[in-house]
Amino acid sequence: MNRLDSKNILSISSKPLSNKKNRENSFIYKNIIKYLIKDRWLYFMLLPGVLYFIIFKYGPMWGLLIAFKDYQPFMGFMGSKWVGFKHFIRLFTEATFWLLFRNTLLLAVYNLLFFFPLPIIFALMLNELRNTTLKRIIQTITYIPHFMSWVIVVGISYILFTTEGGIINEVLYALFGFKIDFLSSVKWFRPMIVGQTIWKETGWGTIIFIAALTNIDPQLYESAYIDGANRWEQLWHITLPSIRSTIIVLLLLRLGNFLDTGFEHIFLMLNATNREVGEVFDTYVYNVGIKQGQYSYTTAVGFFKSFVSLILVYISNSIAKKFGEEGIY
Repeated sequence: MNRLDSKNILSISSKPLSNKKNRENSFIYKNIIKYLIKDRWLYFMLLPGVLYFIIFKYGPMWGLLIAFKDYQPFMGFMGSKWVGFKHFIRLFTEATFWLLFRNTLLLAVYNLLFFFPLPIIFALMLNELRNTTLKRIIQTITYIPHFMSWVIVVGISYILFTTEGGIINEVLYALFGFKIDFLSSVKWFRPMIVGQTIWKETGWGTIIFIAALTNIDPQLYESAYIDGANRWEQLWHITLPSIRSTIIVLLLLRLGNFLDTGFEHIFLMLNATNREVGEVFDTYVYNVGIKQGQYSYTTAVGFFKSFVSLILVYISNSIAKKFGEEGIY
């Protein structure tokens, strides 16, 4: 009798709570549906972007499984044999790993040091121009290289820098009596890669910084001018602090692709004489993975690259937050 009483008491006391929770859930679901219907066209426009990320970004992540298997195409992802960290051990113990790591790291560091600041500097210089027409002409001219493929950029470089009739080498020969083998020299490979990246992407990279500069309140400059600040002081105390958060966010995003040196660009510039300094993870994955069919091993190489980028983003984002910035998550 006592047991029945206690059960009845529990059932009676739990009913109001469960009913309240159900009512709250029902209210939340109704609100979600209400907002979905109200902004249906906005969500419809969002759909292609969501599908893109699901199909091309999140879906292929299942392919990372083959880094831990001896993948055989006729057996499929699930049927292939598990081998644990075998391919990672091979990667870290092979002599080519340190060659690839050094080449990739150096190109990534050079791009970060020499290319990343240039769009900021160029945007600041454009911002100082008072002639709007001239400013737009310069912007348009500097945007154009971004729309060229790497094939065209490398082709132009060949025409300019080849030792057999290239304009640059002809000028050098006329002035100093010698030519430089820019395209095959080990010494000139990295400067050529960084220089081509700067020429192609600097103008395009200014867009976000110019947009950030237009959002600065003009009254700040007027106040600074009244206080006697010159152009340099206005730049240092108003302009740069105003776009600091934009610079940090773009730097964090850049670190997310730190080891991505660009397969197409490097592959087009590679030849038998500069392979020692030009072979990077991206080209190695193509040569070994696609040409030789070592899919599991090269997936492990790609996995390693992604892991390094993830660590860099996490550390840099934590540092940014520690210094009071918003970060990217």
